[in-house]
Amino acid sequence: MNINMMLMSSAAALAAFSSAQAADAIVAAEPEAVEYVRVCDAYGSGYFYIPGTETCLKISGYIRFQTNGGPNASATIGNGTTVANNSDWDAYTRGQVQFTAKSDTEYGPLTGVIVYQLNADNASSQLAKLDSAYIDVAGFRAGLFYSWWDDGLSGETDDIGSKVTLHNSIRYQYEADNFYAGISVDELEDGYYSTGERPNNVGVAIGIGGKAGAFGYQITAGYDVDNEEGAVRAMGTVAIGPGNLGLAGIYSSAPNSYYQAAEWVVAGEYAFKATDKLKITPGFQYYGNYGIVAGDFNDDNDAWKVGLTADYQIADNIYAKATVNYLDPDTGNDVTTGFFRLQRAF
Repeated sequence: MNINMMLMSSAAALAAFSSAQAADAIVAAEPEAVEYVRVCDAYGSGYFYIPGTETCLKISGYIRFQTNGGPNASATIGNGTTVANNSDWDAYTRGQVQFTAKSDTEYGPLTGVIVYQLNADNASSQLAKLDSAYIDVAGFRAGLFYSWWDDGLSGETDDIGSKVTLHNSIRYQYEADNFYAGISVDELEDGYYSTGERPNNVGVAIGIGGKAGAFGYQITAGYDVDNEEGAVRAMGTVAIGPGNLGLAGIYSSAPNSYYQAAEWVVAGEYAFKATDKLKITPGFQYYGNYGIVAGDFNDDNDAWKVGLTADYQIADNIYAKATVNYLDPDTGNDVTTGFFRLQRAF
């Protein structure tokens, strides 16, 4: 065999080996496209796009631990729902998660909110509740949400809201930079109703508020259709010195779902910012014709209340609150109550 034959034989063998190797080679499949979660900055911080959609979602909430003190202290584990306790103190824990979805429409941002809450007085006494669920677009809101009567001053002494403020409602609210005005129709099914009546109530409420420089204000009114009674409240705050002065007044024509603690009320507080982290708020409230007798306000009973609230910002997203209040009616026993709260937001 000459050199040419050897070279030709080697080349043929190498070609055959290469063909065999190529036939047995494994071809890697192309990886499937991965859709990563994208940040949505159109509606503020914390939103992200739901994969495959143009809807932005934000998840937020808080965890709260609270200890209440006072005669027969009770834990509030739901809107208007309490757990009785024969002790002078009681503790409970709350977990709340809020889902807020937003997307653009030809009418403006379409918002959907679901708030789920779980309150635990202890391991066996717990209540899960839908705290809010509503649709909001172009100023119109429909669903389960809190009324303007849920608002109050910043401390914990004032008692100027409805006993139950969470309703199935339909509302329209006009909003500008420093002003809003709205009207709502509220189902007052779990509100106040006279003895012998059925809880199938309905009400109409209005809210007006805004800011003018250092001054903020709100006027809220509600008419309880079944009871044929109503209430109106005015509230304002103004920055003075190192804090904010808050004043409020209420008139209620008779006990109704919007206000039933007294016929008239005046309340005040001064939220003093002692440091960047500590706020101290003394408060005062006076009730005229306090309490209900035979379906009407008690003309022979007034009451007054004083209290002190301290808020301390421990760090970002976690704060502590403590309050103590003293209530003294003309008829009946005076009472001292308070609570300590620790809350972490996310």
